[in-house]
Amino acid sequence: MKKQEKKIRYKTINVDNIKYRTLLTKKFKNRKPYKRPELNIIKAFISGTIQNIYVKTGDKITAGDKLVILEAMKMRNDIIAPIDGIIKIINVKVNEKIIKGTVIIELDN
Repeated sequence: MKKQEKKIRYKTINVDNIKYRTLLTKKFKNRKPYKRPELNIIKAFISGTIQNIYVKTGDKITAGDKLVILEAMKMRNDIIAPIDGIIKIINVKVNEKIIKGTVIIELDN
């Protein structure tokens, strides 16, 4: 009797119009797809407490302007504007505790 050979199933991926045969790992199959960051939505990169807010709704800002101070682990982090714009919404208050990923400010371009 011959042992039944396990048939390998290859997947084909296309990179720069060249097809490659490969075995994909479970980790690769379950990965999160890349999502381009939205520059007009400013989120907390770490959990902490809002210490100061330097802007108001409707203010015109330029890239590099200081918007908020977020204190985390006894360090004060300046949150700065990544792009030019107008403050649309401020979702936090002074002394408010927030978690990572909380939307702090939304901008209009």
